[in-house]
Amino acid sequence: MPIDRRTFLGISTALATLRAAPALAAAQAATVEAPMRRKIPGTSEQLPVIGMGTADTFNVGRTSEERAPLGEVLAMLLQRIPHAVIDTAPSYGNAEVVTGDLLQAANARRNVFVATKISSGAPNAIEQFTQSRADLRSDVVDLLQVHNLIDWQNNLKLLRQLKAQGKTRYIGITHYREDAHDTLAQILRTEKVDFLQVNYSLAERNAEKTLLPLCEERGVAVLVNRPFQDGRLFAAVRGKPLPDWAGEIDCTSWGQLFLKFIVSHPAVTAAIPATSKPKNMADNLGAAFGRMPDTRERARIAAALA
Repeated sequence: MPIDRRTFLGISTALATLRAAPALAAAQAATVEAPMRRKIPGTSEQLPVIGMGTADTFNVGRTSEERAPLGEVLAMLLQRIPHAVIDTAPSYGNAEVVTGDLLQAANARRNVFVATKISSGAPNAIEQFTQSRADLRSDVVDLLQVHNLIDWQNNLKLLRQLKAQGKTRYIGITHYREDAHDTLAQILRTEKVDFLQVNYSLAERNAEKTLLPLCEERGVAVLVNRPFQDGRLFAAVRGKPLPDWAGEIDCTSWGQLFLKFIVSHPAVTAAIPATSKPKNMADNLGAAFGRMPDTRERARIAAALA
């Protein structure tokens, strides 16, 4: 469905305002090094370690009031960290079409790495993917994933065909729960995929045991979902002051500590926190810059949460 004039003007205003104003994001970008990037294994392509998810946050309607904050969030990403991952799915309500509309309004499709998913059984997968490409306004997606292991054997075969046809550049599998990790590990051992998307955070470290080492061994890129465990990590530190030593790794918030713990793991390619709030987006993006924690500092971050 085409974007209406009022919505387009609202989004365009948000984008133009952010680009023109001496915003916090621009000020920070001018005083730090380039964002940290990681190579997609087996390629020369690099991705910024902080991207953006769209689950829940981009499931909005068509009015400018609903979409303008998301336009500002996207503009921050484009301004500070171009070519970052934007992850979405047809099962996220309106997220794909909102993502497509915002990228079109910003003329920015080439400046992001778009990842989406197949979230239906194989008989309906082609129809679903056709709709996804229309909603995203993109003939080719950068990454197409089997969502939450849905009909994964058949869908992986389809994804390989779509990759061979040039309709996606990379393929992968996803899940967001630890009880799926054993199945994910078995797939990594027996199937060739380019990406794994999995839950990993200070509160959910099971991926460290098998999945992350397997990805390093097999040359599989890793996207991390649920980096804040749906906000539970912030609840755990509510009222606790940020440790003085956080500045040693260029962190100014608990959120940046949480994200740097994740992306400093050598197997992780990028974390994809979702937000609809520009203030939170600016904070998340800060985790891509500055010094990263080493093994000792990662242990100190983990201990601070205990």
